[in-house]
Amino acid sequence: MVEWEGAPGLSDEEITARKEHFRILVCIDGSDECYQSLRYAARLGGGVDADIVLLYVRPVDQGLRSGGLQVRVARENMLKWGIELPGIKYLKKGFDMLGELGVMDGEDWSEHTVHTDVDNDPLGDNKTEYVNAKGKMVVLKLKVATDIAVGILEQWELGPYDLIILGASSRWKGLARSLWDPAVAEKVAIHAPCSVLVARDLDVGHGHLICTDGSDQSMEMVRRDGEMASRCDCPVTLMSVALDVEAEDEAKANVDKAKKALEDMGIKVKETLVKVGNPVDEIIEAGPDYSLIVVSESGRTGLQRFFMGSVAFKVMENAHNSVMIVR
Repeated sequence: MVEWEGAPGLSDEEITARKEHFRILVCIDGSDECYQSLRYAARLGGGVDADIVLLYVRPVDQGLRSGGLQVRVARENMLKWGIELPGIKYLKKGFDMLGELGVMDGEDWSEHTVHTDVDNDPLGDNKTEYVNAKGKMVVLKLKVATDIAVGILEQWELGPYDLIILGASSRWKGLARSLWDPAVAEKVAIHAPCSVLVARDLDVGHGHLICTDGSDQSMEMVRRDGEMASRCDCPVTLMSVALDVEAEDEAKANVDKAKKALEDMGIKVKETLVKVGNPVDEIIEAGPDYSLIVVSESGRTGLQRFFMGSVAFKVMENAHNSVMIVR
């Protein structure tokens, strides 16, 4: 069962209203990629009906016990601690960026800090919540977990969230790996119950490439991402891939159906593309012309996704630019 993580003292009506917000979890690790993804989150979550949570996950203890950290420090406002503590300087940089991007302008924001004890760790879980008069929330969360992917997935349980964003290094396919990839990003993408965006050089100005195969699940993805794209005024391109020339008419019918669905929602489609070939290769080749590739997954469970694979996960692993798997 999902536990709602929100400001204390709210009425049932206020909690219900909060649950209807579009909630974005941005995973922060201090990399350039994570701050690029935060810029996208700020644009996507700029409305009063959107909450943004910045999360830094720290492995249990991380040497703090031997450092003699006082428990009382963990009960104070995180931004007043000092940047030498693990993750704090990264969260503070993200918080300052949200201010620069105008996310927290124009309203009085109340502030509330919460500490949760975690066994065998002197710092525990800590968060500072900022809520404005219209109910919009920005949260800084320092979380302790056995590993980073587990911490991110555990945080979803406290949400829930509509979208998890992880910054992925451009070195994804090389020998040098960033903090998030590939193990963390893949594990989160496989097991998270919500949409996951793996961000690489995310530039929000080039629109969404939405890839559809015409299935009911794919059409639901088209509608969901159409709503997301409209939140940030991102242009939409629809694409379908035929395995051979005999299937081109079906691929064209897929994009036409998706276009009509979006236009019925009042969402303009910039262009439609029909390609012939291997879906993974064709999608990856087209991807760099857009801010991100948007794909749906099969209806398999997380374990089945891991062992059987899918177009969505092969695209996520091998694409040169950002990929969002929509659920």
